[in-house]
Formats: sequence, structure tokens, C-alpha cells
Amino acid sequence: MGKRHVRKMLRKMESGEPVELSVSMTTMKGLTRLAFLAQQFGYEYADLNQVDNRFALRIVPDPSREGRERAARNRERYPDARNGGSLPPVAPDEAGLLKARMLFDLGRQFTDKQRFALAGIPITGMVAGIGYRFGDGTTGVVVSVGVWAALMGLAYVGLVASRRRHVRYTAQLEAAGFTPVTDQGGRLRYVPPGRQLPGHGNPFA
Repeated sequence: MGKRHVRKMLRKMESGEPVELSVSMTTMKGLTRLAFLAQQFGYEYADLNQVDNRFALRIVPDPSREGRERAARNRERYPDARNGGSLPPVAPDEAGLLKARMLFDLGRQFTDKQRFALAGIPITGMVAGIGYRFGDGTTGVVVSVGVWAALMGLAYVGLVASRRRHVRYTAQLEAAGFTPVTDQGGRLRYVPPGRQLPGHGNPFA
């Protein structure tokens, strides 16, 4: 994640209002770095979703005493951060937990059934195109059914792998003392020890 995105985020944070960043062509490492830096300057990670081919990262002001003190220290140490100056170094352990939390949230955007159905829509469309190319003959039907079954099988394998990753993220977060909570939409989330979901008891969110 380049300094341009960091500058843009820090300048938006000057409003003191919740900020949503729409980012494409990035990696989880880059998104985690953005969220980590936001937490160094008075904000906290709130949520991560994917819309089409873009990620929507939401951050909100952190009203906690610890958050305010950390922000004050970092504004003093890195006064030119918003203009492309030096930035706080990323702490690997803290960033690792933040990444696990973000990936857990991203994976909970849809249920397993919804993800399987969403995968099936483009697969079915592609297979229909293959069938059209072969015409209405038996060969076209056999090829189309075979391709559809193979691709849906791969989609199921991907779903199983996703479940295993979520088990790993859950174990990592719970071992660090993170607490499972349910948000207003019924989605399971994890919050740091002693904290609430952003927006619950937070006068700034």
C-alpha cells in the first residue's frame, strides 16, 4: 500500500468522523498496514467488506484513553505523516492479529450457502456459453455438464479451505484474548480484550 493511500486516509481522519476507504488492486498486507496506521493516529479498525472487485475498509475514531494517548505520541513523533513523511513502524505481532481479525470479518460477509451460490452464477454462465458453442447436440450437453460439475467441485473445495482458515483465525484471536460478539446484523465478530464493537458505546462512531 503506497504512501498516497496513507496520505489520503490520514487527511480524511482529520474530520474526526468515521471513514470508509474504497481500495482496489491491493493485498491483505496493504490493507492491514492501512488499518494499523489508522490505529496509531486516533482511529480504530471497524470492518472490512468486499464489493465487486473493491475492498471497503471502515475505520472510526477511537475514544479510549489508550487510543488518544497513542495518537498524541505519534503526532508528536511523526508530525509530517499526512504529507508523506515518516510513519510509525508496523509491529508484526499486532499487525498479525489485526490481519486475522480483518480476514475473519471478510469471510463472514456471506454465509457458506451464499458464497457457494455466488460462485455458481459465473460458473453456470460460462458453462452455458460452452454449451452454446457446441450447439444442441449430445456432445455439447456432456461437455457442459462435465465442466459444470468440475468447476462446482473446485468451488466446494475452496469453501472447505475457507472454513479451515476461519478455524485458524478463531484460534489465533481467542488465544490472544479477543472476545466473540454478534453485531446488529447477526454476524459473528471478534473485538480486543475489554473492548466493544466500534459504534457500541462509542460517542464518535
